[in-house]
Amino acid sequence: MKIDLTDTTAGEINKALVQGRRAIGTPAVGMVLTLVIVTDEENAYDALKAANDASREHPSRTVVVIKRVSRSPRDRSTSRVDAEVRVGAEAGTGETAILRLHGEVADHADSVVLPLLLPDAPVVVWWPVNAPLDPAEDPLGALAQRRVTDTYASEQPVRDLSARAAAYTPGDTDLSWTRITPWRSMLAAALDQVTCTVKAVEVEGEEFNPSCELLAMWLADRLHVPVRRTLSAGPGLTAVRLDTSHGPITLDRADGSLATLSIEGQPARAVALKRRDTAELIAEELRRLDPDDTYAAALRFGVERLRSGDRAASAEAAGAPEASAAVAEPAASEDPVVQAPQELEKKAAAKPFPSKKAASK
Repeated sequence: MKIDLTDTTAGEINKALVQGRRAIGTPAVGMVLTLVIVTDEENAYDALKAANDASREHPSRTVVVIKRVSRSPRDRSTSRVDAEVRVGAEAGTGETAILRLHGEVADHADSVVLPLLLPDAPVVVWWPVNAPLDPAEDPLGALAQRRVTDTYASEQPVRDLSARAAAYTPGDTDLSWTRITPWRSMLAAALDQVTCTVKAVEVEGEEFNPSCELLAMWLADRLHVPVRRTLSAGPGLTAVRLDTSHGPITLDRADGSLATLSIEGQPARAVALKRRDTAELIAEELRRLDPDDTYAAALRFGVERLRSGDRAASAEAAGAPEASAAVAEPAASEDPVVQAPQELEKKAAAKPFPSKKAASK
């Protein structure tokens, strides 16, 4: 069922939601959270489809915020909210309100969204594209317990990773990080099968792919060994190679679907490691609403630190002796012997993530 509202208010939208539920015979509210999607017209359809698919696992009220560009000064000074309310089969297992904001009200979207939030339910804000560099400082982001961005959709993903690290607030996360969950699980399981010392790591993938950078930073942060970032034609992440005292461990995925896990002394095995669609990624993020400390630690490691270590490793390979000490320094503080997959996750950072105030000093 669809209800179109022109030049409306948040109160009228709430009434339309109640009217729609009663019309389809489900007056009770059975949703567990509010998902706010901030996007543009070009990406609204794909984002809403992914949210509807994810709602089968997480019934939610989905509020889509689309800020319309006004063409003339007169239009920019006139505020108007148009809405489309969807309930029933049109909205998955929840309900949807699509808001199109015109004029000055586009700068105050939080005042329109706030009355539409489900009472006593978590709020998640997702920016499929054009995410702010500091999501927690955004007026809509300030309403949420979790703020989901996607640096893969950014024009300069590596730069945005650095900005996310500087502005990180507990509750921030990134779909580029969610994409590497199966890789992290598979690598941890592989290291659980042997007792070894990890000496170095190579992460291979597309250029300008933030998932590759995040996986490399996670491995460098957890294992305290040099991590080299190499390029391939993709798609996405294509391989991770671990140089260990037991022998090489390789997880190679050339086609974006099926990977091969090779461990010294064991037969190679095929493992499913397909690239997941956006609906699966959003569903995974909605399963947990607490801060992701592992993501924070990987982000804190820093792209620049990763790249400086990569340059030092390249210099060492070329015969520069001073580079060897630069690369080996991070490993001096901790023993990189891997005994269980939990070690990768349990080595949480000893220091809390610095606050914005501390970072500015």
